[in-house]
Amino acid sequence: MRAFRFVVRVLARCIPFGLAVHAFASELIVGLDDGHGKPAADAVVTLRKDGETQELHAPVTKVIDQREETFLPYVEIFRPGDAVVFRNSDRTRHHVYSFSAAKSFEFVIAPGDSTPPVTLDRPGEISVGCNIHDQMITHLVVSDAPWITRSDADGHALFEHLPPGTYELDVWHPQLRPGRPGPHRTLVVTDAPASLAFTLPLLPDPRQTGERNRY
Repeated sequence: MRAFRFVVRVLARCIPFGLAVHAFASELIVGLDDGHGKPAADAVVTLRKDGETQELHAPVTKVIDQREETFLPYVEIFRPGDAVVFRNSDRTRHHVYSFSAAKSFEFVIAPGDSTPPVTLDRPGEISVGCNIHDQMITHLVVSDAPWITRSDADGHALFEHLPPGTYELDVWHPQLRPGRPGPHRTLVVTDAPASLAFTLPLLPDPRQTGERNRY
């Protein structure tokens, strides 16, 4: 299998492969592309640091909308204990389901209706589909990582106000090949802005092909 190709940029200098990245930063920007010159949006990037745990927070409920036979958003981040509601804004019925290990459920949702809140109490990735419309898929990422964010439409994931120290960085994307982990790097954060960049060899978007079974 083709290995991940990646580039690390820190203050415009290249860092040799295999070395820890000395970021000298309280702000870190992770740039992601798909290997074809396009930004990789909706990648989930996490940072972990020895001795640091997720801060306690009041559980929140987030809404995954269904509009024009599309789940919105494509990827959403949750903390353990948060809840999700699926809302049907279409004029057609949807049959929402997941058989994921972190959470399984099934709902038939009439036009204009919403599901009751579903509590997501276990870390993990939850793939959700519609049993009526094969092109519909969304991914719920439940994580207890102290720092977590999602790349934007330009493929940028931003972390701000990071305490100094050594971190483990991981990248996940729903279109990575099954069984192939995303990039993992060690970096040292101090007090100046820095950036890293990764190329992710992504499979085609299942929302366009309808081939969700590969994911």
